[in-house]
Amino acid sequence: MTLTEWFIFFLIVQVIHFLGTWKLYVKAGRKAWEALVPVYNAVILMKIINRPWWWVILLFIPVINVIMLPVLWVETIRSFGQNTTKDTILVVVTLGFYIFYVNYMLDVKYIEDRDLKPTTASGEWTSSILFAVVAATIVHTYFMQPYTIPTGSLERTLLVGDFLFVSKFHYGARTPMTAVSFPMVHDTIPVVRKKSYLSKPQYPYFRLPGFQKVKRNDIVVFSWPVDTVSKFRDQSNLGHYKPIDKKSNYVKRCVGVPGDSLAVIDGYVHINGQKNQLPDRAQVQFSYEGTVKNRNFNPQNLYNRYKIKPNEFGFVSNTEFRAAGMTNDAAKQFKNHPNVSSIQRSISPKGQKEFGIFPNNGKVNWNRDNFGAIYIPEAGKTVKMDLKSFSLYRRIIEVYEGSELGIDNKLSVNGTQILLNGKPIDSYTFKQDYYWMMGDNRHNSEDSRAWGYVPANHIVGKPVFVWFSWDTNAKGLFNKIRWERMFTTVGGSGKSVSYFKYFLILLIGWIIYGQYRKRKKNA
Repeated sequence: MTLTEWFIFFLIVQVIHFLGTWKLYVKAGRKAWEALVPVYNAVILMKIINRPWWWVILLFIPVINVIMLPVLWVETIRSFGQNTTKDTILVVVTLGFYIFYVNYMLDVKYIEDRDLKPTTASGEWTSSILFAVVAATIVHTYFMQPYTIPTGSLERTLLVGDFLFVSKFHYGARTPMTAVSFPMVHDTIPVVRKKSYLSKPQYPYFRLPGFQKVKRNDIVVFSWPVDTVSKFRDQSNLGHYKPIDKKSNYVKRCVGVPGDSLAVIDGYVHINGQKNQLPDRAQVQFSYEGTVKNRNFNPQNLYNRYKIKPNEFGFVSNTEFRAAGMTNDAAKQFKNHPNVSSIQRSISPKGQKEFGIFPNNGKVNWNRDNFGAIYIPEAGKTVKMDLKSFSLYRRIIEVYEGSELGIDNKLSVNGTQILLNGKPIDSYTFKQDYYWMMGDNRHNSEDSRAWGYVPANHIVGKPVFVWFSWDTNAKGLFNKIRWERMFTTVGGSGKSVSYFKYFLILLIGWIIYGQYRKRKKNA
């Protein structure tokens, strides 16, 4: 829905509210017209139901407002004596329209000094849970979100089994775009495995101010751009639809920012002609191949010493092996293994075409190790439109700056002429910024090399803290917990430091202080 459509919808809601409550306003000692004035009518309603004025703010927070509306319906009828279980069920099931019946058909009286405390234990529990959900949803949506690392694309920096806190306020929280959804979950309701949202209506894209922009080499959580089709290499644009904020969350390193010229040369990213310098905590990994003197390798030793996972090492012949996810330093150490005869990095040569590489049109001789160069679009910048740029920016124009924004864009070719909605164009000006995301594990990462650019409106947040880490490859329950990674920061330079012991000291201190206060109070 556009801003104009939302404004019209808002006015319709105000009219419905007025028609359903104006007599109740009068019975509560207010004026009928007060039920009609937008926002002001909500403030007056809070006074009528004896609730704090700041509840009005909750009505304008996406997702939270869906939770608060049934609460206000119930509170409204209870303020006029309709407090039976039947009344509560009716007002919720009818989406608030039961208030019309109370307003016009019943001779109700306003209860000015209504007791707001729940009269039953179940009512008190319901009230507590409700506002716990509201508070948690606000924190989850606008401040900090938990996230789990499912794949090894950022190995050495973020490990499979890391549990993170992702900051929403660094880049500015993206307000929900899906108007109606189940709180505290993403796209699926757990257990029942059902879709957690309604695809329509949709709020316009909006982002709160942040205190920094996405910088080159930041680790970023984002909505997977191509999570709208059943197969991301499918160029037909057919498949299931998912709103932007309900697409699957991915985490990668942003190696290219708006305005950059990016190329991958022999596996290493080059920006504007210079090799990209990664932070000292980042460790690029590649696949390696080589020969052995004998096949006697201990899988646990390979993992403990060289960080080669059991499923990433294997023999392709009696004397040849392949190993994935190795840093250059690990490869140098592995070369000195008594059973290793030779080892070299696996690199796809320049000019060798690889299936599944962006722009997925089969017309470029690019591969995962030698790619580009390409321009990363910047908002307000104009590019020439020819056959090459048609392939690179088609999805941007048709989807990211087209259908996802409610615009019907169709890009086509007539000979060498590019057509936008049937009209010839020789240039295009981008409406938003774009980013290039890649994993540090260059041969085990499905990233922008496969599906292209990440739009600015798909940015979710910045991982800032690892609060727990679980190693499934380790032996023994106690050893599976990566104690050295608990309560460590994601960013920064130098070796990461665990603050877990300081957390334990503060926790024990707080418990002792609580016991002291309790004893002092009872003394």
